[in-house]
Amino acid sequence: MTKLLLNLFVKEKNNLSSLKVRSQIGRLSGVVGILCNLLLFAGKITIGLLSGSVSITADAMNNLSDASSSVITFLGFKLAEKPADEDHPYGHARFEYLSALFVAAIIIIIGFELAKTSIEKIINPTEVLFSVPVAVVLILSILVKLWLSVFNGKLSKMINSATLQAASSDSRNDVISTLAVLIASVLQFFFGWHVDGIIGLLVAVFILYSGAMLGKETISPLLGEAGSPELRELIAELIKSNPKVLGYHDLMVHDYGPGQRFASLHIEMDAKEDPMDCHDMIDDLEREIFQSYNVHTVIHYDPVSTGDSELERIKGIVLNTIKEFDKRLSLHDFRMVCGSGHTNLIFDIELPFDLSKKDKEIKTLIDSKLAELNEKTYYTVINFDPAIFN
Repeated sequence: MTKLLLNLFVKEKNNLSSLKVRSQIGRLSGVVGILCNLLLFAGKITIGLLSGSVSITADAMNNLSDASSSVITFLGFKLAEKPADEDHPYGHARFEYLSALFVAAIIIIIGFELAKTSIEKIINPTEVLFSVPVAVVLILSILVKLWLSVFNGKLSKMINSATLQAASSDSRNDVISTLAVLIASVLQFFFGWHVDGIIGLLVAVFILYSGAMLGKETISPLLGEAGSPELRELIAELIKSNPKVLGYHDLMVHDYGPGQRFASLHIEMDAKEDPMDCHDMIDDLEREIFQSYNVHTVIHYDPVSTGDSELERIKGIVLNTIKEFDKRLSLHDFRMVCGSGHTNLIFDIELPFDLSKKDKEIKTLIDSKLAELNEKTYYTVINFDPAIFN
């Protein structure tokens, strides 16, 4: 069924690097979600009102919220497709994240309302009429939601979409909650156990939890989370594969939404290399990263001195000193500027977040170690970088 829908409604479905194709797949998910959830809502609300079951009515409202969520998902993908303009030079791809955030808000509001209704039902329980139509509607709902979960899961993997993965997880959760409603109806009909309100409350809590987790997942990229380790590693491997690159650091990936990623980094090359050759090589690397991973990249060139035995000796002393403090520490951009009265040592140290308040202690340790050499007067000029960018 998934392949059939893709063949019918998504042109060039195999061109997954295209933002237009991504948008078409996202909108297809939204339309299918709207239609399925509205049908389920109509069936459940009818049966729920006729039978007096708050848990079935609660599950129907959950389907209505899912239909609203699908509308927002559809609009999110549509708006994310808008090209960059003067006010938004990085494009509008973050609309996809915003749509997921709106979905989370709707889910949470519905969850609170259902919790309130279920608590009233627990306090004042009423009889639930169970019949074959009730069972048929609930079983049909489970089957439809199970298919929706698989459908959105496949689409999510195709375009690597957190929004569609959330939709898939939400449908999977609905299968569990609807199954619980069916069990509650059966227990009350056959054994007289009034667990309808309790089950409705559990469904509400489940909806609240799903909404909170979805909100957490979508807020993170909006706040500016780090690029995925997999993408960072791919970029790093491509950079390191060039024989003229001696090292890299300060790799920062900025996510402005799916298909709109920007990166910046520093690469170190021998200062003896021809600057024009280095410039051409950097242009080639930037172009290759974009063609391979669809990431716009700006690379800064750091020339480093090689073959200076004195510099390498002092650098080794500093490196051993910080490794004794913490093995995770490393340094880069090490320069030595000799003067008549003292020598400046200028370098960067990559600092893990849990050591962010240890910078003064580390500098004092390095200065003490250099003073023990009794050779020259060394002044250290240290810039502490977050290790995650290095």
